[in-house]
Amino acid sequence: MNWYDAIGLLRTQRRAAVLVTLVDVRGHAPRAAGAKMIVTADEVFDTIGGGNLEETAVSKARALLAAEDDREPQEMTVALSDKAPATHGVQCCGGEVRVLLEPLPIRPSIAIFGVGHVGLELARILSRHEVELHLVDSRPAHLSPERLAVLNDAIASVIPHPAPVPEVVLGEVPAGSHVLVMTHDHAEDIAICDSALRCGHLASIGLIGSSAKWARFRRRLLEEGHDEAALARITTPIGLPDLPGKAPATIALSVAADLVRRFADLSTPAVTR
Repeated sequence: MNWYDAIGLLRTQRRAAVLVTLVDVRGHAPRAAGAKMIVTADEVFDTIGGGNLEETAVSKARALLAAEDDREPQEMTVALSDKAPATHGVQCCGGEVRVLLEPLPIRPSIAIFGVGHVGLELARILSRHEVELHLVDSRPAHLSPERLAVLNDAIASVIPHPAPVPEVVLGEVPAGSHVLVMTHDHAEDIAICDSALRCGHLASIGLIGSSAKWARFRRRLLEEGHDEAALARITTPIGLPDLPGKAPATIALSVAADLVRRFADLSTPAVTR
């Protein structure tokens, strides 16, 4: 598979990777400037010329993937000479190449449980971002093609989940997903919260609602066996507290802004199964 198709595959699979590019070639080299390859933790797609050059780039790319505190693009220069230090064998083409290593971000995954007035407005905003967007509702009409037509120009990957028992979808969303609970039914909400707390693969859990609603939910969840540490995983209310207004579009804007800010603050990739 060539590097271009590999990006699409890994994007769909939400796998971390590094794009390796020959940005400059001086003298003789196995490939010309512009050659690219993709490196993951266990695979390589395409080639920048093989030999010590490629093995050095692969090692550097995998070290970059393994780093938790430094995911910025990096450059390196490799001399293709029998007099140059080489870890992976001599490569004596006689030239010198400059290589750029660019980590490819994993798209955030968001699951909106409840596509009512606020949920649909939120989906409209988030669909304009590079995310994987799961829309879950127990009411099939709320996920009909006609109702979701407002998302037809989405940049995001939009995945509807009509589900009579919405909490079962928690097992289908990718690891590292951000879950937002905002259904039309408080019984559904608490069932989703209960199930979400029993999942170890979620990045965050947000619940829409008032302090009175949370007080009732908190009591019930404690009765179900969850401790205080578990309950602390649920953020409620959601959104930006200093943004006033109760209109669905305003609430959706507040929640989306908080999520986008959270994504910008993340320094490590999403968990992978």
